[in-house]
Amino acid sequence: MAQNIITVSNISKSFGKVRAVRNLSFSVEAGRCFGFLGPNGAGKTTAMKIIYGKSTRDRSGQSLMDIFGYDPAANELAIKYLSGVVQQENNLDDELNVIQNLMIYARFYHLPGKTAAERIEYLLEFLELSDKADSKIKELSGGMKRRLVIARALLNSPRLLILDEPTTGLDPQVRHLIWDKIRQLQKQQTTVLLTTHYMEEAFQLCDRLLIMHKGQNIMEGTPHELLEQNMEKHVLEVRDVERGREIQPEKIPHAIRADRSLDSARYYCDDIELLRELAGSGLKAGGYLIRQTTLEDVFLKATGRQLDDRQ
Repeated sequence: MAQNIITVSNISKSFGKVRAVRNLSFSVEAGRCFGFLGPNGAGKTTAMKIIYGKSTRDRSGQSLMDIFGYDPAANELAIKYLSGVVQQENNLDDELNVIQNLMIYARFYHLPGKTAAERIEYLLEFLELSDKADSKIKELSGGMKRRLVIARALLNSPRLLILDEPTTGLDPQVRHLIWDKIRQLQKQQTTVLLTTHYMEEAFQLCDRLLIMHKGQNIMEGTPHELLEQNMEKHVLEVRDVERGREIQPEKIPHAIRADRSLDSARYYCDDIELLRELAGSGLKAGGYLIRQTTLEDVFLKATGRQLDDRQ
């Protein structure tokens, strides 16, 4: 059984009257990808910052944190030397070129010049940026900048890679390239901590997921467990109720769960034939879709479809 390299128990964080994190507990095994899902304002980024010491948790006798045997409240630097962090913002120096950005960062880890140069050459090749080594940051696309920030986070060969929404705003090709690189890092026993808004990304990469809402852990498990334990297998989705005709409540069998929001409706059931019969009872062709349920359905069931006051 893999060893836990992260153990977090009953941590909280408040900003004035706002409780960003509330009694959060979880653990992460070495070499795994552990993901945080949640709406904006759920506390995901705050939890990550507490782990690598950028933010301190509220004082409490019940809270416990163990990151590689260290508590970030007392051993922030020790944890940072073992970790690589990719924040949401691409905080690169626009006046320098690619190699210069990496060389300056390598000094923080006291890497000798030759060692740093070899490591940079390897990482640029690993993230397919070798032909951009002498380019100014201003000349890079958004996807290239994101890959460069990931390369920078890997300079110290970290045992833990922390990724805060690493592919937000990137096109599908770049997103899949980054996914492939994360999988390769896991094969090298790098542990990955990830926050994301992309359900497919979470499903593809994460060995285990924690869904947060209003600072709390409301659901946790593997992606398959979350689907199997919390969601029916199929859904009939009517995206425009008025045009597609609404199904009358008395026509809905007890085995089907209905979920209505604004002008759309969804009908969940393990038996796809029941959904097909329901669709045939009055819906217009082209006005509905029957599909397998996904992690997004679980997410919306857990956190709701309405925006809260922090989003």
